[in-house]
Amino acid sequence: MADTVTSNVVFQGRRKYAIELTCISDGTGETDVVKIDISALLLSNGLAPTYTAIDEIAWDVQGFTSIKLAWDHTTDDTIMVMSGRGSVSYAHLGYLFDPRSAGGTGDILLTSNGAAANATYTITIVIQLR
Repeated sequence: MADTVTSNVVFQGRRKYAIELTCISDGTGETDVVKIDISALLLSNGLAPTYTAIDEIAWDVQGFTSIKLAWDHTTDDTIMVMSGRGSVSYAHLGYLFDPRSAGGTGDILLTSNGAAANATYTITIVIQLR
């Protein structure tokens, strides 16, 4: 068996992209699963972005110990670790930029910690494409 997951694009514009991620777990969990593949996105000039910046994230995590989001690099760069319910906006800071560390793709990965049967998450991520 496996967790039941969805990834639904909420908005895709010339420089902004929003996605809603959901999961109902069977206790299996997810480890370093690509949730946003930046090479599959296009800027207004038709080219793939080279990196992303987080605009905002909203989450509702129930039954998992935590959910970790990270940028894919040789040593992944943690975006945030979340549990419970909440939201954060980085727009007032000029966004949370991928530090573009060595190696990797810059894709956004998800890892669930402490998966249990019927644990759930709903996460909405809004990013700027750069």
